[in-house]
Amino acid sequence: MQTAIETVIAQFGYLGICLLIMLENVFPPIPSEIVLTFGGFVTHHTSLVVPGVVLAATVGSVVGAIILYWVGRILSAERIERLVAGRTGRVLHLTVADVRKVERWFTRHGNMAVFWGRFVPIIRSLISIPAGTTKMPFARFVVLSTIGTSIWNVVLVVLGRAAGSAWQRVAAYVDTYALVVLVVVLVTVVVLSAWFYKKRVVKGVKHDK
Repeated sequence: MQTAIETVIAQFGYLGICLLIMLENVFPPIPSEIVLTFGGFVTHHTSLVVPGVVLAATVGSVVGAIILYWVGRILSAERIERLVAGRTGRVLHLTVADVRKVERWFTRHGNMAVFWGRFVPIIRSLISIPAGTTKMPFARFVVLSTIGTSIWNVVLVVLGRAAGSAWQRVAAYVDTYALVVLVVVLVTVVVLSAWFYKKRVVKGVKHDK
């Protein structure tokens, strides 16, 4: 994967960076930390410059986010509710009320979720889908995504530039950070889901009595 990324950037420059980051948003397994830190490193011995690398990466990231946003718009809250109202909801132990609670939460906190989500692996890509599903205003979504993504890109590209030939070490540190944050997020989701499910079961037992 790393060799392929380096080859694409070496051959296509800014366009390669833009396309790689766009794909990273749609297909999260592509490691953005390698693309960005290597992009910063190559500014030492190519015609690429830091502002250009940051701009290319930001454009690619926002385009990828927009694709997933419209995937969310196509799914729509109404379709998800119809899906949950049927057998799928029973299998997953979800109700239309649960979906609407999530919608209300995202409506209240969606701005921060989209912004801060850009700093969390996997979530950085997936957060665009609920933004589309809950019909967050498109212009606001693009602005928040651009700001959050730009900060992430500037930090990693500058670190890659500063590290020089040691850019791989920086990428490894960022990868470790990404893994730790992802584990924390997943554990939090599991704990909250278990608590929510237990609360519903207890409530159901009391209701039956």
